[in-house]
Amino acid sequence: NEKEDEAIKVNTAKFQIKSERKKMRKKLPKSAQKEVSCKKSTEVSVLLLHRSKGRARGCYVHEHICKKLRFVHLNVNLPLSYNKECVNGDDDTLDSLLADLATVNNSRERANKLFQWLISPIPAKAFFRDTWEKKPILVQRKNPHYYKELFSTAKFERILREEDVQYGVNLDVTSYTNGKRETHNPPGRALPYTVWDFYESGCSIRMLNPQAFSSTVWNVLSILQEQFGSMAGANVYLTPPGTQGFAPHYDDIEAFVVQLEGKKHWRHQVNLTPNFSQADIGKPILEVVLEAGDLLYFPRGFIHQGNCLPDAYSLHITISSYQKNSWGDLLQKVVPAALEIAMEEDVEFRQGLPLDYLTYMGVQNSDKDDPRRTKFFSQIERLMKKLPNYAPVDAAVDQKARDFLHNCLPPMLTSEELASTVQGAPTRWERGQVKDVGAQINTQTRVRILRAGCARLCSDGEAVHLYYTTENSRVYHKEELKSFEIKPEHTDAVEFLIHSYPKYVTVESFPCDAAEAKVALAERLFERGIIHTAEPL
Repeated sequence: NEKEDEAIKVNTAKFQIKSERKKMRKKLPKSAQKEVSCKKSTEVSVLLLHRSKGRARGCYVHEHICKKLRFVHLNVNLPLSYNKECVNGDDDTLDSLLADLATVNNSRERANKLFQWLISPIPAKAFFRDTWEKKPILVQRKNPHYYKELFSTAKFERILREEDVQYGVNLDVTSYTNGKRETHNPPGRALPYTVWDFYESGCSIRMLNPQAFSSTVWNVLSILQEQFGSMAGANVYLTPPGTQGFAPHYDDIEAFVVQLEGKKHWRHQVNLTPNFSQADIGKPILEVVLEAGDLLYFPRGFIHQGNCLPDAYSLHITISSYQKNSWGDLLQKVVPAALEIAMEEDVEFRQGLPLDYLTYMGVQNSDKDDPRRTKFFSQIERLMKKLPNYAPVDAAVDQKARDFLHNCLPPMLTSEELASTVQGAPTRWERGQVKDVGAQINTQTRVRILRAGCARLCSDGEAVHLYYTTENSRVYHKEELKSFEIKPEHTDAVEFLIHSYPKYVTVESFPCDAAEAKVALAERLFERGIIHTAEPL
């Protein structure tokens, strides 16, 4: 039957992987034996991959960067004052950092400080100016505990035992042997008994959405998404010694590889052919061994692969962002809408094509030296130049914003926020009765938006809706995009609230005509978790 056939396939794959794994364990790449030595505990090695000249294009696609890159290797002896922009020093834990950030009043400032901790000792401003979307960068800390509280194999084990982790949905079992990448997911729940058997057979284990199971990862990503203005996601990878789980590939995200435990050998290549076989991708432009506490950032478009050395396993988490967040992605929304408007408003866009254009245009006619072709292209160019006049840029940006809000994780509330939101309202069942029903919001109640980016007003041309993230799920797109219609007389008040952040404002100060309307709007926003009060109700 099908289940027996699947079991036979899985066991055969395990045997083949085990045989290949034994061969790989006997070989240690010479390049992997080279490790940077630090003379002092305060020395951090930073490897930068620089572009030799020219302006940054925002996204380096692998086919076009080979001739543009050169290496610069910097060993930075850090004085104590160098960390002055960091939230915490290297000895402080992530838990203590998150506790400190909970007291920060502005969520954007909170996001900036957490990001600074992630990439320390590189100043965040310098990173976004010189490195972001331009080149890889490596931070070797010689501090294996720096990221340890973000995730661990112990947390991996707990999740497998206590949570409903499903193969193919939350977890993948993969291998890459003899140039072949395979996925070995059986159906059903991923339990320790089968997962660790796959691991012992030489398979890599990938957890696809750790934020759904780890409150720490959820907290970190929900904060960082405000730094990027784009969804922040994560995958966790556990790889056995002497194995490789994935083929050489490139991604469409900005990637921060955070080494949590063990170590991993990484290679980055620039490929000029569509063939991603090991023989064709050439020599690496970056080759390094990441150890616990190290960070490797690389932009989308860089081919990369990671394998474990024979003497150690690897656990790392890849934090990613900026997927489908380019000018081209925005223009995919702008241009069709602009063309539709132009055809409605400009008669020139509705004029018919030349009667004989098929006789001189098209691929079969592309080599012809025909003046009619020149005239045809001139007309296309002239119409294209007029198109920006009809481009609904703000409306297209709002479409992107709606996508972002749908992708967002819900905010993880601090204890103070919990007490001042609808989730912490005092209404309860006590001794056979309901107590404190409808705790009153009045005109003197001080309120504010829960997070800087948790809500946005958008118009579809007929009505205005408020879109928000506070009722999103930790599971990607498990819930539909959340929104509700805002009455025309309330739009100014919602804009006032959004633009007032991070200040608290009284309900009385809402720009509405009547006190009843002000209170009604505040209650509606409070019930959705969009605003919270300065003091618990």
